[in-house]
Amino acid sequence: MVATFRLRNVVAGVMAVGLVGAAAATATASASASASAPTSAPTSAEAPTESTAKTNTVTADRQQVKQWEEFRLHGKVTGIKAGTTVHLQQKQRGTWKTLPGTSVVNRSLDYSMRVKLGIKGVNQVRTVIAGQPSNPVTVTVR
Repeated sequence: MVATFRLRNVVAGVMAVGLVGAAAATATASASASASAPTSAPTSAEAPTESTAKTNTVTADRQQVKQWEEFRLHGKVTGIKAGTTVHLQQKQRGTWKTLPGTSVVNRSLDYSMRVKLGIKGVNQVRTVIAGQPSNPVTVTVR
């Protein structure tokens, strides 16, 4: 019990020193940045970067399938959190209709879903994640 109490005190002391040091470094950095940088020019931290932009790209493992034959859609996302639900859409009569199939973005920021289509002919499918639609993929059902 005594060792546990001492360990807690040491950890609390290290955390306090770390917080004070971080606050001092932040205050010094912000003071020097505000003194040296003109107020009218945006800084690089304020400018949007491509890594924060939401992207959603998808590919199909096959371009032609039989009616109700299973194929897979594989996708990759950026700017979207892992665990976000992926919805499947199909273009029907010129509008995108959401289908019952769903998947989830994994920690590697990619996803995969099994799809079966029953409408014969040329079909366009896509995925939608957090309001971000993917590129349409064409699959021909024979």
